[in-house]
Amino acid sequence: MAKKKAFALRIDEAEMAQIEKWAADEFRSTNGQIEWIINKALRESGRAPSKKTPPAGD
Repeated sequence: MAKKKAFALRIDEAEMAQIEKWAADEFRSTNGQIEWIINKALRESGRAPSKKTPPAGD
């Protein structure tokens, strides 16, 4: 499993409420939903990291 880095995220209250509802609708944790949203955006933009090579710094 890939290492995960913890960090603080500042987000608008209304947006966070929508993400929490979306996560509940899809039976994910809020954190899992945010990760899913970021991964989807990276894939769609062609910026997803390659699974063949470890990320820089490892």
